Amino acid sequence: MRTVIIGGVAGGMSAATRLRRLDETMDIVILEKGPYVSFANCGLPYYVSGEISERDDLLVQTPEKLKARFNLDVRPFSEAVAIDASNKTVSVSHVDATYELTYDKLILSPGAKPFIPPFEGIDEADSVFTLRNVPDVDKIMTNIDNQKPKKAVVIGAGFIGLEMAENLVHRGIEVTIVEMAPHVLPTVDSEMASFITNELVANGLNVLTEKSVVSFKNQGKTLILNTGESIETDLVILSVGVRPENELAQSAGIKLGMRGGILVDASYETSVKDIYAVGDAIIVTNQITNEDTMIALASPANRQGRQVADVIAGMKRTNRGSIGTAIVRVFNQTIASTGLTERQLEKLGYDFQVVHVDGKNHAGYYPNASMIFLKLLFNPKTGEIYGAQAVGADGVDKRIDILATAIKGKLTVEDLPELELTYVPPFGSAKDVVNMAGYAALNIIENITQTIQLHELEDVKKTGAYLVDVRTKKEFAKGSIPGFINLPLNELREKMNEIPKDKEIILSCHSGQRSYIASRMLAQYDYNVKNLDGSYLLYQAINENKK
Repeated sequence: MRTVIIGGVAGGMSAATRLRRLDETMDIVILEKGPYVSFANCGLPYYVSGEISERDDLLVQTPEKLKARFNLDVRPFSEAVAIDASNKTVSVSHVDATYELTYDKLILSPGAKPFIPPFEGIDEADSVFTLRNVPDVDKIMTNIDNQKPKKAVVIGAGFIGLEMAENLVHRGIEVTIVEMAPHVLPTVDSEMASFITNELVANGLNVLTEKSVVSFKNQGKTLILNTGESIETDLVILSVGVRPENELAQSAGIKLGMRGGILVDASYETSVKDIYAVGDAIIVTNQITNEDTMIALASPANRQGRQVADVIAGMKRTNRGSIGTAIVRVFNQTIASTGLTERQLEKLGYDFQVVHVDGKNHAGYYPNASMIFLKLLFNPKTGEIYGAQAVGADGVDKRIDILATAIKGKLTVEDLPELELTYVPPFGSAKDVVNMAGYAALNIIENITQTIQLHELEDVKKTGAYLVDVRTKKEFAKGSIPGFINLPLNELREKMNEIPKDKEIILSCHSGQRSYIASRMLAQYDYNVKNLDGSYLLYQAINENKK
């Protein structure tokens, strides 16, 4: 039996090695149109700066090593140009010659390709690059080494765009980011992205949001924006998203779905018998909404590759879908997310609530403790966890991994305080920020407290709400949200008579913890009170770089 795999990275190579472990006699052929298989594409930006110093470290495996260990027939520079499903053959182009390769089972793992908008003048631009594979990074490195650019523009502020921006700065290049969306990292919510914008600006980057490039002038050295502004640059990185590599599948009569993604069933089989597909090019089920989605991430692709190998080997495996868990480091801050965002939930019309909590990556009294700011989205009736986002200098990965596991395991917010997480001062806290998020969410579900979000504040101001900041006088003097008066928490009982009972009371502090205490106090004296979720910490992050 012969299984042919088209695409030798992530999903394709996971399928190949798993198949060999399950069947020593199978003929396994991997076709890769590029020069390399099994390379570390997620590590490419860090090679640009020298953080990954050796190019060979990006090459995880070679055809020779894969042959020796797994007896795989790996064929680089071999592009599958046509599939004849009726006769079960693949036409392969290699060094100006084409040959036919028969198969019993065929796995498509073509991945995705960078989307290149039809900018006016882009065809005449000399120094415009995308980053998806090793040849791409080679071109960028050659340009940097030979042309020695002083200025660069990164178009698109997604994960790859921000990674490239950071690593270009580490090369001593002045970087401008242009993002069409209202904020960087459009895959997270705006207030969480504010922390990353602040980190970019603090490291000298020029961040332009709600702006887009419309044309290239002067051989790509001058970029014209939709506002009429122009930017001079020596180097351009295009990072505006990816599109599935679907041409081969389409030509074979395989059904496509949203955004041209390849449709597969629960066993990864396409609409054509004995042809399977995995990785960035396929449509998967979002495990939270049960709707079709596309998730171009390495971890799901590797899992899918292993599972499709199991299916072909006769084992029962089901594609359960994905929730989209991702992380990116931006200088000294890290931001990660899992599940659905607030914007997605609003679009879906879901009933949901939000809590923001802050905590430390480890015990606050232990040296070098740093803040983690976490956002949790959940169903206020059932406690189902819809999503989470976190930002901080250290420990963000652990917390989002925990919450991603909770979503996959169908835990609710009621389970989060029950999680027994490791604690010793260098590594955690006795009440981890994940536990605290669960407590805060339960307080809302059980109507122990009521909250409002920062974006709702202007509306409640118009209704005549009374705004109280319970931080210390010293904290309040350093900065406050307009409209709030200062009544420190420790003086609140003595000065309670200064607070009107005929108005809605909105309480704020640094992050919402002390104002929660104040809200419980006032509620028991029959005040109509709400806690401002995220409080001044969130307000400050959002407004730090506003003119």
